[in-house]
Amino acid sequence: RSMLNFVDIVRIDHFRGFAASWEIPGGDLTAERGRWVNAPGRDLFTAIRRALGDDLPILAEDLGVITPDVEALRDDFNFPGMRILQFAFGGDTKNTDLPHNYHRNVVAYTGTHDNDTSVGWFQSEAGSGSTRTAAQIERERKFCLDYLGSDGREIHWHLIRAVLASVAGTAIIPLQDVLGLGKDARMNLPNSTQGNWNWRYLPGALTPQIQQRLNELTALYGRNLRTEVSDLKSEGDLNKSG
Repeated sequence: RSMLNFVDIVRIDHFRGFAASWEIPGGDLTAERGRWVNAPGRDLFTAIRRALGDDLPILAEDLGVITPDVEALRDDFNFPGMRILQFAFGGDTKNTDLPHNYHRNVVAYTGTHDNDTSVGWFQSEAGSGSTRTAAQIERERKFCLDYLGSDGREIHWHLIRAVLASVAGTAIIPLQDVLGLGKDARMNLPNSTQGNWNWRYLPGALTPQIQQRLNELTALYGRNLRTEVSDLKSEGDLNKSG
């Protein structure tokens, strides 16, 4: 309740830990030796729902290896899950991160704070902080271009368009992607201690041209909030007059 004084929606990272968590002996230096232990997530969210109401403003970070019990917990409380477009291009057309496989109750991102920027991801090379081989990178890049019908010259806009055009109930685009910035603007590199959270937006970077292009895309795909509010108001006025 206190957090909702500052934000509209709370994203719960590592949501799978509310279904079951990996328990290891306290003296172990690695997480190799352990077991899954059921977590009281259902009781917790039931208590939160009792306090805040049925429609909880919670987004579940359901990334990684997600088991049926995690999906059941998420769906039983109607929490939207996440889709990350950068994870979509391994070649499997059934990949749930591909926009044609989205459903309404998801939040779609081009990438999150833990990803490279869209341009940085597309231009990445093996051995430069990437966990992918050169062959994997080339395969993903080709599939991405084919899927988007892109020549790669404005890849960030093509990825943005794919997310905005999807059926996902919410689309989130990092500002670095809107600005078309490369790897130097990456927010965070997991498992590293250097250079994280240093990127800052500089006044004037969001030029009128970029603003106009983003506005046109959001309006085109019905994600222009001001337009929607205006439409709802007009419909309400008509209903009142009727």
